[in-house]
Amino acid sequence: MPGRSRRAFWRRGERPAYLPYRGPLDNHCGCAVIRSFIALGDSFTEGLDDPDPSGTGFRGWADLLADVLAGRQAGFRYANLAVRGRLLDQVVVDQLPVALANRPDLVSLCAGGNDLMRLGADPDRLGESMAGAVAAVRASGARVVLFTGADPGNVPILRRIRPRVIVYNDHLRAIADRHGCVVADLWSLSTLYDRRAWSEDRLHLSAAGHCLVAGYVAELLGVAGGGQWRQPWPPTDPVRWVSRRRADAHWLRVHVLPWVSRRVRGRSSGDGLPPKRPDLSPYP
Repeated sequence: MPGRSRRAFWRRGERPAYLPYRGPLDNHCGCAVIRSFIALGDSFTEGLDDPDPSGTGFRGWADLLADVLAGRQAGFRYANLAVRGRLLDQVVVDQLPVALANRPDLVSLCAGGNDLMRLGADPDRLGESMAGAVAAVRASGARVVLFTGADPGNVPILRRIRPRVIVYNDHLRAIADRHGCVVADLWSLSTLYDRRAWSEDRLHLSAAGHCLVAGYVAELLGVAGGGQWRQPWPPTDPVRWVSRRRADAHWLRVHVLPWVSRRVRGRSSGDGLPPKRPDLSPYP
């Protein structure tokens, strides 16, 4: 999450920066052709907050990764079923069957973050649900990319869910070990820990943050290199304490209170929204 100075993370479930964690099948990732890709999940994979250059909807890391894959393979096909606000069980019920029916070469699966922000969230139960979903995808023959959650420790309110995120991340890494998945370890991705990687709501990535993640995943898959995602951000002037407090107040008023209101009313930001790319079709 934004706005923290990076320190060494060596506690339970944490790994050092710049040592990307991968499952045991990584040696094969750069060899096989990726002819089709289905992205599953919530707002992170839908692309918030990276406005699409066309002026409609959002782009995001998955679309950027699809651009790379399409440039390497004629006839490449892509679907993005992610919808903002979705819970893990909703992803499993609504999106997973589509991926299983289409049998793509690659599936990305990132879900559970919205669950962890809710009262009474159980990261162990989420881990069990994710394990079942991953097992089903791997049984179909597809490779899988999973994502650990970034550290929310420096974001007011969200820092309260940090212990849950750590436990859930441990489950994700164990699932990857068991089923041979690639893990994009956002917790350890030090270049994400800059305000410029995040949008104003402090929950979703900025356009620059999505570009960073897309490059990271592409390199993990062996389809691109160069390590641009490792490059440090250029220096910036420090933000005065008063300015930070004003920004916090604005954030609470504009982003947090509406979120709380939706929770109280049992609503989601994604209610009624269809996936932006529901069919596995030629891309671009």
